[in-house]
Amino acid sequence: MTTLAWFHCFAGIAGDMAMASLIDAGADVDEVRNLLELLPLPGWSLDVEAVLRGGIAATHVSVKTEETAVVRTYSHITGLVEEARLPERVRARAQAVFAALAEVEGRLHRRPAEQVHFHEVGGVDAIVDIVGTCAALELLDVDEVRASPIATGTGMFRSSHGLLPNPAPAVVELLRGAPVYGRDVSAELTTPTGAALLASLATGYGPLPAMAIEATGFGAPRSSWARRSTPRPTPRPASPWCCSRSTSTTPPARPSPTPSMRCSPPARTTRGSRRS
Repeated sequence: MTTLAWFHCFAGIAGDMAMASLIDAGADVDEVRNLLELLPLPGWSLDVEAVLRGGIAATHVSVKTEETAVVRTYSHITGLVEEARLPERVRARAQAVFAALAEVEGRLHRRPAEQVHFHEVGGVDAIVDIVGTCAALELLDVDEVRASPIATGTGMFRSSHGLLPNPAPAVVELLRGAPVYGRDVSAELTTPTGAALLASLATGYGPLPAMAIEATGFGAPRSSWARRSTPRPTPRPASPWCCSRSTSTTPPARPSPTPSMRCSPPARTTRGSRRS
């Protein structure tokens, strides 16, 4: 049996929205916190809130941290993940995401991956978003991740390196070979953390595969497009997105889904600034 999670990225993807959608789909938030607390990383809290976005019930997560401007290297972060003694699949997935980020950042800044200094994606909130998403996938017993084509925004945004084009250079590199498209929205719809989650975990992209849907969840952004857009609001709705899962006896081929899946339900699990 294979359990599949399909992410509908019509409004892009970010680390906080990925974790929120999986919690909304049924991952127990207390168990997610328990796994995150294995990290030797003090001074954070995870707030979870039920919200409405575009009239749709969704979950919003927010990582609160006391940290200000700590810059971590790739080697430092991999050490934190190894020291946590997380479940094997959570550890392997989290390390794969950070490895993808380090490889791309190293290429962009022309330095070896092990010498890369993470700025936004090395903050406590980004680490919690990545490891929390991997923990939630494990709690839902997800074996495979797939996604729709990925929306990106337009315009410019301010980062630790100054003004950068949207989508960010790291997002463009991480999603090399993946189906992406731009929306006329002046907001960072897809972030490096969200792009890295898909680049390292997704086995393929396309429309919703044939499946018996067992659960769906919506991860809400901090605000609607209208409030985030500049220089003037747009009439577009808010941007939640969903995760669906099913069990199948035959995993879908890459990159296109199989024409059908025979499904049976698994045991139910118990239940600031730039986005990461």
